[in-house]
Parts: sequence; C-alpha cells; structure tokens
Amino acid sequence: MEITARKSKETARDYAFRTLRKNIVNLKLQPGSMVSEKELADEMGISRTPTREALIELSKSQIVDILPQKGSYISKIDYSLVDEARFMRLVLENAVVETVCEVATEEDHRILLQNISMQEIYLNSSSFRQFFQLDNEFHEQLFIIARKTQIYHLMDSMMIHFDRVRMLRLLTDKEVQELLDDHRAILDAIMRKSKIEAVALMTSHLSRYKVDEELIRRDHPDYFV
Repeated sequence: MEITARKSKETARDYAFRTLRKNIVNLKLQPGSMVSEKELADEMGISRTPTREALIELSKSQIVDILPQKGSYISKIDYSLVDEARFMRLVLENAVVETVCEVATEEDHRILLQNISMQEIYLNSSSFRQFFQLDNEFHEQLFIIARKTQIYHLMDSMMIHFDRVRMLRLLTDKEVQELLDDHRAILDAIMRKSKIEAVALMTSHLSRYKVDEELIRRDHPDYFV
C-alpha cells in the first residue's frame, strides 16, 4: 500500500478510511484481492478496531466485501455501479459547469489554468497517479466555484466505482492527452461563458470511460464481475 502521514486531528478510523480508499482507487489494493485486517492495521500503524470500522464503512459503498468467517475482499469492478456513478456525476457536473460559466471570476480562471498546467507537467513525466489527483482537483474546483461543495462530498461515496475505472484507463492506455485537452476546452468555454459548449464538452469528457470499457476488460479481465 501507499501510506501517507496522518493528518492533524484526524481520527484513526478516518485515517484508515482515507488510506484504504486511496489505495483502492489507485489499484494498490487490487479488485478481487483478499485483505488482512491485521496486516492493514500494522502497515498503517494503527489498531485493528479503526481498521475494521473503515472496512465496514467502505463495504456500505459496495467497494469492500466482508464475508463472515472468511475475511474481507476488495470488490471486483461492477460496471453497472460504474455507469450509475458516471450518470450521477454527469448530471451534477453539467449543472455545475453551467453555473460556473455564470459566476467564475478571473481569479477562478487562474486557479483552473494553474491546475491544468500542473496536469501537463505530470502527464509529460508519465506520473499518472499524480495526474489523476489533479484531474479530481480540477473537477472539485468547479463545485467550489459554484458553491456546491456539499454536493461534491455527498457524491463521493459512489465515485469510488467510477474512479477505479478512470485510474485503470490511465494505467492501461497511457495515451491520455485527450483528457488534458478536454480540460483545456472546458476551461476555454467557461472563460467565454458558453454554457451550451461547456455542457457538451463535459458530457463528452465524462463519457470517454464507457468507450474504453472493452479495452480495459481485455487487459484486466480478472478485475471485473
């Protein structure tokens, strides 16, 4: 697993949840793999109780399967859940990007442009996990600009299903310049306050992963239900 430092005032349970979720999305904990509560706890440097609580919380999002007397498994990718998550995100982000076209300031434009510049740096260095993090931050910033941050956090539990496919696409394809180009085009439409174009671009952007399903399944058949 990839272990990061525990944040100030972060409870052991919250730390375990954040760490496990990140490693599931990053595919460090692979779909279908069995995980040991004790080994996870030891690796994170915490006790088993908060680790167990984090696994139970993740199981509510159907991303971890807890089988009595057998153990815990990272759930395989269920494309019906991926499609449901993508649908929810598409509906919400299309509404949000319309609002952003109306309210974004020059400072908001600068923040988004800076994010895209960092995306390009990491993409050119083939640092795909860092690119993925900046990709998420770009989309989160749209919700911040629209003052819809609570909605962003509410949809977060479902997004883990979509996020795993996004990460898998990055690591499988590696030809992801089009994703960066999408972000540039979306920002350009926002700066021109073109709502119709921004929504069309966002729809195309978030639909790419459905097109890539065949490629991802071919290269990683064991990851899917």
